[in-house]
Amino acid sequence: MATPASAHLQCAPYAREVSGVALHGNAGTWWGQADGVYRRGHQPTPGAVLAFKSTGAMRYGHVAVVSKVLDSRHVLLNHANWTGHGDIQRAALAVDVSEAGDWSAVRVWHSGTGSLGLRSNPTYGFIYDEHGADDSIDRTQTTLASADVGEEAQAGG
Repeated sequence: MATPASAHLQCAPYAREVSGVALHGNAGTWWGQADGVYRRGHQPTPGAVLAFKSTGAMRYGHVAVVSKVLDSRHVLLNHANWTGHGDIQRAALAVDVSEAGDWSAVRVWHSGTGSLGLRSNPTYGFIYDEHGADDSIDRTQTTLASADVGEEAQAGG
C-alpha cells in the first residue's frame, strides 16, 4: 500500500523501532501506557526512551531515545520530527535543566538553529526496555520505510 506524500516519519514509530519499547499512539501518552508494563525512572541509560509532556508547542508530546549518557545532566538523543517534518536527528545534545536534577525539564539541540532550543521542555522521565535489547546492535542505523508511519502519521513527535 502506498503512503501519501504528505506522510512523514513521526517520533513515536521511530522511538519504538530504535528502542524496542512497544508502545503506540501519541507520544504524550507513552508514560501512562508504560505504567506496569515497562520500568520507568529519572536516570538516563542508553536505549531508554525520554518521554516529553504535551505542551502548547508540542500538542502530542514527544519521545526520544538516549544514545549515550555523557554525565548526570547531559545525554545524546536520537529522535525523529524534532527539527523538521520527518527529519531524523542522531546524537542531539539534551541537557537536564530541572532544578532538582531529575530530568523533569530539558533543553534539546536544534540543528536548524545550531544551538540548544530556546525553551525548556517538560518531561515525565525515562521508559526502560525490560525486554533486554541486544546492545551489540547499532539501532541508530535502522532505516524505516515511510509506510511505517501509517497509524501514527498524526501521533505527535
